[in-house]
Amino acid sequence: MLKIGTFEIESPVILGPMAGITDLAFRKICREQFKGLMVSEMISAKAMGFKDKKTAQMLVTVPEEMPLSIQLFGSEPEALGEAVIALQEHPCSVIDFNMGCPAPKIVGNREGSALMRDPELAEAIVRTMVRNSSKPVTVKFRKGWNTSEINAVEFAKRMEAAGAAAITVHGRTRDQFYSGTADWEIIREVKEAVKVPVIGNGDIFVYQDALRMVEQTGVDAVMAARGVQGNPWLLGQAEAALLGRPVPELPSEKARIEIAVRHFLGLIEEKGEHVAVLEMRKHAAWYLKGIHGAAKLRTLINVEKDPDRVIQILRSAPSE
Repeated sequence: MLKIGTFEIESPVILGPMAGITDLAFRKICREQFKGLMVSEMISAKAMGFKDKKTAQMLVTVPEEMPLSIQLFGSEPEALGEAVIALQEHPCSVIDFNMGCPAPKIVGNREGSALMRDPELAEAIVRTMVRNSSKPVTVKFRKGWNTSEINAVEFAKRMEAAGAAAITVHGRTRDQFYSGTADWEIIREVKEAVKVPVIGNGDIFVYQDALRMVEQTGVDAVMAARGVQGNPWLLGQAEAALLGRPVPELPSEKARIEIAVRHFLGLIEEKGEHVAVLEMRKHAAWYLKGIHGAAKLRTLINVEKDPDRVIQILRSAPSE
């Protein structure tokens, strides 16, 4: 049982936030696989304040996908405090604050990973968020900015002092982006330094990785992100393994394609045919990975504009 503040979750596996990936359509697919917490795409606190329509759409949720955490980003305590107040009426169970995104556009605004270079501001933001929320507020950050600025342990202590109910650590620096290997040792050090639950993130691609991470770091939960792209069943496998249950087998290639089709239909329902066709191109590449003739099918999907044809192409994939 994972306890975040007063909120209890029966699974030690979490779906990590991914921009342009963990939207409602994908979360619905993932929810079929496991019972753990899922985290939304990054939501701009400023955009919430401006009543931005696209941001409002990103906040749409459905009861059957709970438990859900809404992840906010920004660099202004007042804007984040107001966003948290607005989320008190939202059905989400947890509010997360992103201090891990390495994207140049984000860090250029002193947001995401850039806040690890300004721990005083980060602490002020988290204190404001916690003060304004009846829901648990969690934080996510990285190992540090670069190899000469590794401050995850000290940063974690600050976040705990500011009232964070749980801490997620991605074992890479900002300069690494998603390259190289995640440093699980720094995650272990953070776990030993604070009393609140610590969630490990980085290089969870098969369920055995989740087992190894818990064994090596002692974390309270494991967050899977890129490993779930086109592979939502990783969540269920990791959950079963960590809870000591039989690990479900991977679906057949035919079943995998049908999951991809349902994902696509969800995107159409959520965003309309035009956007869904464009977004499905990346998802299709992930779902088709390892299937015979995948390259040809990807090429066809990448130029297709008709949603019915996209489905036909997907279903034309040869099965085992």
